[in-house]
Amino acid sequence: MMETISSQKPADRSPAVLLPYQQRWMADESAVKVCEKSRRIGLSWSEAADNTLYAASASGDDVWYIGYNKDMAEEFINDCAAWATHYQFAAGAVEEEVVKDVDKDILTFRISFASGNRIVALSSRPSNLRGKQGRVVIDEAAFHDDLGELLKAAMALLMWGGQVRVISTHDGDKNPFNELVQEIRAGRKPYSLHRIDFDDALRDGLFKRICLRAKRPWSQAAEAAWRAEIVASYGDDAQEELFCVPSQGSGTYLSRPLIEGCLSTEIPVVRWEQSSSFAEKDDSYRYAVVEEWLAETLFPLLVSLDPKRQTVLGEDFARNGDLTVMLPLQETQAATWRSVFVLELRNLPFRQQEQILFYIIDRLPRFHHGALDARGNGQYLAERAMQQYGPERISQVMLSESWYRENMPKYKAAFEDKAVLLPKDADVIEDHRAFKIVGGVARLPETRSTGQDKRKRHGDVGIAGALAWYSTWQEGGEGWDFLPQSASRPISPVVRGF
Repeated sequence: MMETISSQKPADRSPAVLLPYQQRWMADESAVKVCEKSRRIGLSWSEAADNTLYAASASGDDVWYIGYNKDMAEEFINDCAAWATHYQFAAGAVEEEVVKDVDKDILTFRISFASGNRIVALSSRPSNLRGKQGRVVIDEAAFHDDLGELLKAAMALLMWGGQVRVISTHDGDKNPFNELVQEIRAGRKPYSLHRIDFDDALRDGLFKRICLRAKRPWSQAAEAAWRAEIVASYGDDAQEELFCVPSQGSGTYLSRPLIEGCLSTEIPVVRWEQSSSFAEKDDSYRYAVVEEWLAETLFPLLVSLDPKRQTVLGEDFARNGDLTVMLPLQETQAATWRSVFVLELRNLPFRQQEQILFYIIDRLPRFHHGALDARGNGQYLAERAMQQYGPERISQVMLSESWYRENMPKYKAAFEDKAVLLPKDADVIEDHRAFKIVGGVARLPETRSTGQDKRKRHGDVGIAGALAWYSTWQEGGEGWDFLPQSASRPISPVVRGF
């Protein structure tokens, strides 16, 4: 508890104890303002200064502060009390109050002013803002459990003249806080945006102020050494924690808007699954069933291809559990690559996957190159394809860190340049969003996602797409010129090197 603070004349709106970036933040009176910031620069402290002025004024209102833990709440309210003393405002003691919440009782803190207004620290449950009016401060917003709903609840206060302040360091590029920042930058949200990184704060005198408080001399050399020490202490996290660069480690490598710009509703996704007992049938039975399905389902798509345009193929293999995905691309007149279809196979025997792959490649006009996943069980099919079509046409790819490092930037550039076109399908999107930055390299983490059918996926279409794009970069072989006239007629292309 703190003692009651006596009443005296208010101080100036921008006290000299605040650094220029803190003063600029306070001077911005926008209804909604957002700040992406470095750690350790004292912005929440200056927000406490502004909130104290706001609540103490007869023309002000209540302030609702929302941090993500009890320590933040207590520290902020105590900072407000200290500012009230500095300003010589009349304020009551800091009070503790237990608020009944759905899951547990929440300890909150408050300070009241002679104006009749108060500053109250709340928990981050969005429902706590119902019926409230005044100013909402969401501190370290990126670390709240349900920031999206919290922002929605806070914005409702604007209807009656309220204000919203959102302050945070970053926590990944797909965090709702960063998405809010990007929405503002794109002009889709009419909010005020501030950006204060560690070097901005140093230029405005942060280290000089630290030296003043510590009663030690300032020098440029001492500041440079201190900066280097702080940056080193954050290691790999320095860019995010100090320089306002959201990490991609907890986000996706390919953003949804980037992917959605390269999708078409005219390209089909073909999905086929067999029961476990199918593998126990006779070879002739399995072959006949698959041949009939191919003729009915894939042949109409393959026969429609332009016989004069090059084609490539990427394949991600699985026998059970995950999916086998085959993704052929054909070059267009505009020198871009359009997916013929995406084929997803689940629980197909090895021999039938070979049958399907050969059927497709045999009917791809001017087939240039195919890249096949050669990890684990996939090595069998990749090797068989190489033997059938030659090593100049088939790459047996071991998906390693070095492969991802070299080839994923090229695949991302294909989306950025709108050089590839894929089916507009929810699972196609999510399989591409599954790529993460792991150790500085875009790749698939071990965790799996859930598809629209509620079954597990592991970025299968994303891998097939990346392998297909890899195929466009290969030298390839001489493509054969033909247009298949029959759905079932065997095609025997010239196999070079045999």
